[in-house]
Amino acid sequence: MHIDHLTTEVRWTLAALIGLLSVASLIVYAVTKRFPTRDHTELVQRVKTWWVIVVLFGGSLLLTRQAVLWFFGFVSFLALKEFFSLIPSRRADRRALFWAYLSIPLQYYWIHLEWYGMFIIFIPVYLSLLISARLVMIGETDGFLRSVSTIHWGAMITVFGLSHAAYLIGLFPIEEPRLAYAWPDSGAVQSPGPGLLLMLVLLTELNDIAQYIWGKSFGRSKVAPHVSPGKTWAGLLGGVATTVVLAAFIGPWLTPMDLTRSVLAGLIVGVAGFFGDLSVSAIKRDLKVKDSGSILPGHGGILDRIDSLTFTAPLFFHYVRYCYF
Repeated sequence: MHIDHLTTEVRWTLAALIGLLSVASLIVYAVTKRFPTRDHTELVQRVKTWWVIVVLFGGSLLLTRQAVLWFFGFVSFLALKEFFSLIPSRRADRRALFWAYLSIPLQYYWIHLEWYGMFIIFIPVYLSLLISARLVMIGETDGFLRSVSTIHWGAMITVFGLSHAAYLIGLFPIEEPRLAYAWPDSGAVQSPGPGLLLMLVLLTELNDIAQYIWGKSFGRSKVAPHVSPGKTWAGLLGGVATTVVLAAFIGPWLTPMDLTRSVLAGLIVGVAGFFGDLSVSAIKRDLKVKDSGSILPGHGGILDRIDSLTFTAPLFFHYVRYCYF
């Protein structure tokens, strides 16, 4: 899929993201000059990291379908590696980790083949059985249950969950008669896949930002104080409401979804994103670490950035698939 296969709406949205980042960079520059004695390191790092993320993601989207698969496959690898570096493991577990890493190219290969049947059962079923069998053959029973569940759950969120986002790029055939009524500009060279993927990523990231702003501004009552003290009901409800409103605007603009389906998609992303974030927070609190890593300056680790997406991607994917298949 070449850039010509992207809709005008997708190209304009990517251009708008670059414009917003440019404005943010100018604002940060002005702030650092206006208040030179304050420490702006984290703020500067955050903006620079967003530039890297947007350029890499947007660049893959502008290139080919395979470029998107490579991008998400690489992110899955970094996330899985980061996950295993956080979790205490036995020496014997290293022999089973090989199969977890091998699941990454295989899972994305099923997407390349558009083999939905294998894509949807490979990690939940086959990898689970393979990991269990490999650990059994090692013969160490102490810590067996913890190892099996840790390795498989890591692959589920970082590979299986995230790979649903990549599958959106080719979820629909290039020519899809059933979408013709809802996608007036579509033709033999356009697919709604890139718009759906862009919508998912935008809503997920903006939901995180909205929940943070609402929580900081009006948050009082905690949702899960023992897991993430910063999560409040005001943040959750305000973030979800904001995400729903944004979905109502960008859904009909970027995708074949009408207003009603877009609103429901926003609701799904808003709620799922909250629990994805909360789940990774629970892991970090259990391990007594602040960030999952340091690969993304100003943000922390890969898991800190994609925690919400590991939940929103599979739910959004199956919602869209249910609506149109």
